[in-house]
Amino acid sequence: MEQNSSIAENIGRVRERISRAAGRAARPPDEITLVAVSKTFSAAAIRAAYEAGLRLFAENRVQEFEAKQRQLMDLDAAWHFIGHLQSNKARRAAHLFDRVDSVDAPGLAQKLDSAAAEQGERLEVLIEVHVGGEASKSGVAEKDLPALAESVESLSHLQFLGLMAIPPYFEDQERARPYFLRLRELHAETARRIGRALPVLSMGMSHDFEVAIEEGATEIRVGTAIFGERPANV
Repeated sequence: MEQNSSIAENIGRVRERISRAAGRAARPPDEITLVAVSKTFSAAAIRAAYEAGLRLFAENRVQEFEAKQRQLMDLDAAWHFIGHLQSNKARRAAHLFDRVDSVDAPGLAQKLDSAAAEQGERLEVLIEVHVGGEASKSGVAEKDLPALAESVESLSHLQFLGLMAIPPYFEDQERARPYFLRLRELHAETARRIGRALPVLSMGMSHDFEVAIEEGATEIRVGTAIFGERPANV
């Protein structure tokens, strides 16, 4: 019960931060979607967040989520995959998750499309863009984004919704602003290239989502500020 109360209080604080950031940007708070990053946290913690009103959750390991899913099948929730996805796990991910937010190559997109076709469904996807130049981060390079976007858009069993990026970590969230601005620009350029609106601009995490909202994020991914600190070795 104590964990449930703590998570509910944390969600309330996050929503207050969203509201204040949206106000600074003259945006309605309800146009910003909150996704709870539940990777490494228990099924019980996810259930507590669900009971506090959250319905969107994100995981970054296929095998970890497979183990937790059995305990969460009664929840009317949607599950996003946000980690680097190896092609050999694309089929499992397409069957497990409602959306894959980390498409970064044409080959991966094609494997996800084939897996979705097996189920007779369209799988929602985002393209992850590598905006920070860090070797530890994945994502498509900016120069390769146009070709990848056109490839994803052409696949009949994928529903291309927009872009995602994870900028470098800074103690001062203002230093992340140029990366969020750049992703917003790429998002607009990509929409023009494919000739239709892209509804999702996914950027901003626990430490920097206020600036992301100010720069146009439609979706933020928050883990620590909801569930608490992860173990240092995770």
